[in-house]
Amino acid sequence: MTLNSPTPSWRQAHLGHWLTQASARFDRRVLALMAANERMPLALANLAGRGKLTASHIHITRHLALEGSRLTELASRANVSKQAMGKLVDQCEAWGLVQRQDDPRDARAWQVVFTAAGLSWLQAFQEAVTQAQAELHDAVGDDVATVIALGLEAYAA
Repeated sequence: MTLNSPTPSWRQAHLGHWLTQASARFDRRVLALMAANERMPLALANLAGRGKLTASHIHITRHLALEGSRLTELASRANVSKQAMGKLVDQCEAWGLVQRQDDPRDARAWQVVFTAAGLSWLQAFQEAVTQAQAELHDAVGDDVATVIALGLEAYAA
């Protein structure tokens, strides 16, 4: 095969492509399940239902420690720039998911913490992830789902 091949299908049929597609599908499903979750604050459910909440907002959910995190910690865990995470925190703060508080470890700094609505969001996220994972098991079978999970965990380590 050469780069001048008339059918460069390899560009859409490699592992990275399928990982991206699967991750996007999983995140879309999680957000849809969250939008329908009765625990979700109504305003957030409406935002999710209208597509205003995206996989980017899940970065906050995945990486914000329950006791709070500094912006630099969040950005590092999510593998995004501090500026990008700052914009995301601003948006989530405007929606009532998180708030900034003085950092008890350093009076010059602040940390991001979940609000009560944010903790409801976190509960809805947990339930949505659990259901989406069950749906994956149903779609590909338990054996394949287990191999996928173990393989991805080993590959990511």
